[in-house]
Amino acid sequence: MSEEGREPESSEESKDGVTTPFDKPFFMPVLLCLLAAWFGYDGWFNPEIESILFNRIVFGLLVLLTIYTTWQDVRYTRKSKD
Repeated sequence: MSEEGREPESSEESKDGVTTPFDKPFFMPVLLCLLAAWFGYDGWFNPEIESILFNRIVFGLLVLLTIYTTWQDVRYTRKSKD
């Protein structure tokens, strides 16, 4: 049987039809936000941590990734509602 006539599968489903938590909108932004909060606390408010610079750099990267993934998920959600 030829697969040329088949419609492409949804990005939310694997070949078995099973979805993962990473396929849900806003899962990654929430996860990244929690990680950013953790690194932000260690970078600025935890006096016992030794790797302050590392935590501050990772905090900045995670904030940028959180903003980007949130923007992507908002665009995807608005597009799928149309």
